[in-house]
Amino acid sequence: MKLATLRNGTRDGQLVLVSRDLTRYADASFLAPRLQAALDDWTRIAPHLEALAESLEHGSVPSQRFHEHDALSPLPRAYQWADGSAYVNHVELVRKARGAQMPESFWSDPLMYQGGSDSFLGPRDPIVMADEAFGIDMEGEIAVIVDDVAMGASIDEARAAIRLVMLVNDVSLRGLIPAELGKGFGFFQSKPSSAFSPVAVTPDEFGDAWDGGRLNLPLIVDLNGQPFGRANAGIDMTFDFPTLIAHAAKTRPLCAGSIVGSGTVSNKLDGGPGKAVSEDGAGYSCIAEIRMIETIDDGAPKTPFMRFGDTVRIEMKDEAGHSIFGAIEQTVEKDQR
Repeated sequence: MKLATLRNGTRDGQLVLVSRDLTRYADASFLAPRLQAALDDWTRIAPHLEALAESLEHGSVPSQRFHEHDALSPLPRAYQWADGSAYVNHVELVRKARGAQMPESFWSDPLMYQGGSDSFLGPRDPIVMADEAFGIDMEGEIAVIVDDVAMGASIDEARAAIRLVMLVNDVSLRGLIPAELGKGFGFFQSKPSSAFSPVAVTPDEFGDAWDGGRLNLPLIVDLNGQPFGRANAGIDMTFDFPTLIAHAAKTRPLCAGSIVGSGTVSNKLDGGPGKAVSEDGAGYSCIAEIRMIETIDDGAPKTPFMRFGDTVRIEMKDEAGHSIFGAIEQTVEKDQR
């Protein structure tokens, strides 16, 4: 089933069920007013949501036209947003571009940071920034929403806790990151609010594309209407979602509604760095990665970060070419305050 949160004038919106083709929705707020409430009582509420979803598909319940522009992120705010870096190719390129060796432990111990989860952007909300010099970048990712996860959970327990899957634009301010990390205390100002796809999807909707820990489909990233990334989310994913979830829960429990991200989706090509879509490669899910490759190849980057007026679109389609999650589409705007 596919779940969305529609704007209704409140901070947390209204829970609705969306048809598989993303054209219609049925009100689900009589079952749970918000997605977080459904996740808090998933075992009891999920069967009722599934029944409503089937009724929606059969046209046997009242429905209305679904407009992605009316959607907030499925969870407009969350108790936890922990973003990993599952595609070690991306990490390796970052370090290589600045001449740093990558520790061998990075291949066995995931990187993860705790992001701000008090306010997520809607999937069609602008990215409002004060200054282009911040180095505004998109990061196309996959994320899962989990049920309660006990501290010290096993990989199998972590896998069983996955409830929903979403797309992410994890906005990064590359110009602020080096100084923040140089303090030795992690991201804060350099990681503003992220945006998630219009709908969150249960894993059973993916068929063979979901293997229990990876989503084996290309992530479509367009910049200003031009193909930028087509990396397959199931390829070169060193750490799958159960591994990331278990890592996050090593020393603390995760509560229902916690979000765990994959990090930037990144593919190698013939054992080396990727190539642009225009060069028959899989492209990139963030601007930083192409800048890294330019630095490695030419000694300096040439692709600029996002500027005011630039638009990024992030989407994923099934094998028949149908949008699965709807699209994140955001334009960078200057803060006028």
